[in-house]
Amino acid sequence: MSAPVIDLHTHSNASDGTEAPAQLVRSAAQAGLDVVAITDHDTVVGWDEAAAAAAEYGIALVRGIEVSCSFGEAGVHLLGYLTDPQAPGLMGELARARESRATRLERMVERMAADRIPVTIEQVRAQVAPGATPGRPHIADALVASGTIAHRDEAFREWLSDDSPYYVGHYSPHPVRATELIREAGGVAVIAHPFTRTRIDTVTDELVARMVEAGLTGLEAHHRDHGVAQVEHCRRLAAEHGLVLTGSSDYHGTGKRNRLAENTTTPESLAAIEAAATGPTRVLRP
Repeated sequence: MSAPVIDLHTHSNASDGTEAPAQLVRSAAQAGLDVVAITDHDTVVGWDEAAAAAAEYGIALVRGIEVSCSFGEAGVHLLGYLTDPQAPGLMGELARARESRATRLERMVERMAADRIPVTIEQVRAQVAPGATPGRPHIADALVASGTIAHRDEAFREWLSDDSPYYVGHYSPHPVRATELIREAGGVAVIAHPFTRTRIDTVTDELVARMVEAGLTGLEAHHRDHGVAQVEHCRRLAAEHGLVLTGSSDYHGTGKRNRLAENTTTPESLAAIEAAATGPTRVLRP
């Protein structure tokens, strides 16, 4: 009997994916996944729709989030699996981050419009699904919808990167604090693509050690932004700190080139994540 195919990092249009949560789950089932995690940025708004679809399509669902964190001037993404959606500490922090994201987009669009880049905040808001977490990809989607560019990637190359003159930051918690909040919410914290080759010196070994003390469970080792050296770095840290290693697609529908199941997680790693969860949220199985 073949091992189950497990993808623990995907996004719906509840944040910056292009598929509704039900469509995301259907795509996962059609791609041959046995287990999929929905991990939208700073929100759990897609969980219920995804859960209903998982029951319909006969696929197991891991409910999660991706918390955007700040470490100095760098960004760190932290996956939180099986958190309690009513946990006041974590949910309050995520609400603060979402509000900051919304006002940040307004300022970015103002800067872009001043340089005659053809985008308005109304066009951007039209790309954000009701209740979704707003982000830079929605500016890109507005530019695609208007015919200015053909794909999100062009917008990030030209105007939306971290070093762009139009970039505006937003509030996000320190990754150590975010780890603590995920654990307080009964969830399991795993650093997403910690050593991505598109960012330099984002996650240090010292930061990983501090996050382990706060309750970190794992590292997302297998990701398209990791090469052989980055995977080996994850393996070394996992051996040193007793961490779980995962693999995921970071699927965004048509918003990114990433494909479902292009990287996957072993059943043993998923079992370790389930064992580490202490709250009421569990993996939903058909």
